[in-house]
Amino acid sequence: MTYFGEIISLCVAALWTVSALTSEIASKRMGVLVLNFWRMVLALLFSVFLMWVATGKPLPLEAGWQAWAWLLGSGMVGYFLGDWCLFNSYVTMGSRFGQLFMTLAPAFTAFFAWTMIGQTLSWHSLLAMVVTLAGIAVAVSDKRGTEDGKPLPRRGVLYGLGAALGQGLGLVMSKIGIDSYTAALPAERLAEISSYVPFGSNLIRCTAGLVCTWLWLMAMREWGKKRSVRSMGLSTDTPLAERPRPSLVSSLRDHTAVLAMLATVLSGPFVGVSLSLMAVQHTAAGIASTLMATTPILILLPSRWLFHQPVTMRAILGAAISCIGVSLFFLL
Repeated sequence: MTYFGEIISLCVAALWTVSALTSEIASKRMGVLVLNFWRMVLALLFSVFLMWVATGKPLPLEAGWQAWAWLLGSGMVGYFLGDWCLFNSYVTMGSRFGQLFMTLAPAFTAFFAWTMIGQTLSWHSLLAMVVTLAGIAVAVSDKRGTEDGKPLPRRGVLYGLGAALGQGLGLVMSKIGIDSYTAALPAERLAEISSYVPFGSNLIRCTAGLVCTWLWLMAMREWGKKRSVRSMGLSTDTPLAERPRPSLVSSLRDHTAVLAMLATVLSGPFVGVSLSLMAVQHTAAGIASTLMATTPILILLPSRWLFHQPVTMRAILGAAISCIGVSLFFLL
């Protein structure tokens, strides 16, 4: 089919829009740590099942210790710290602005790839960074784009930057880990399971994300204690944010939160990621990446409908400029 890869890429952008919106709903109802815990549990279970069916082994034990070390570190940086910042950005300033700041992730990826593995940081990468930053500056400077007409909270901006940094650094660490993984496999075994190496790598990352989230829950005593958003220093702009924070078990009694969490997991780590891999098989990686990066634009109207966030011309312009900046990483 003509433009099949391009159509799939746009579907991925739509799925990631759904994931961002449902993450905001679930974060406000369940709490960031509780949401991330259950999300990692489901992601790990699905990953173990997939590896078992595909390779006959539930765990990627054939990966060497270096691969495990890098991938565990990547999971801690990406799935734990990065996603903690991302979900907190959704709570404090909404998924619309959270996704806007995530357009900085390719810039952080390019920077860490340059410093850690020696990849060239070209002039068009620097240009893409400047354009992306300009788009974010345009959107953030519009006070009319927020519900209360006030500037974005500083805490939310820091969370957004932390989320983009975590994704960028986590991706580079994942690349190092995957390269170590494939290097540790015998040639005949690599030919058999090469297609499943990314999924085995993701399983290791999910393990780190789950363990770190569980340890933090234990340290914060949040597995059985109700806490309000206010006591955690988060935003209380919405009625949901004023509600007491549920425990791990009681959070599952909130059917709306559970459905939002399931939609987050399915539309993001599973269907979304799988379709993104399919997209790059049927079209150029640069085109696929550019189309998949249109989430900050697609999220504008749904966020207005769900969360009553104003959509101004400056917000649209800023999101468009940021998406153009992301595309420059892949198309120049």
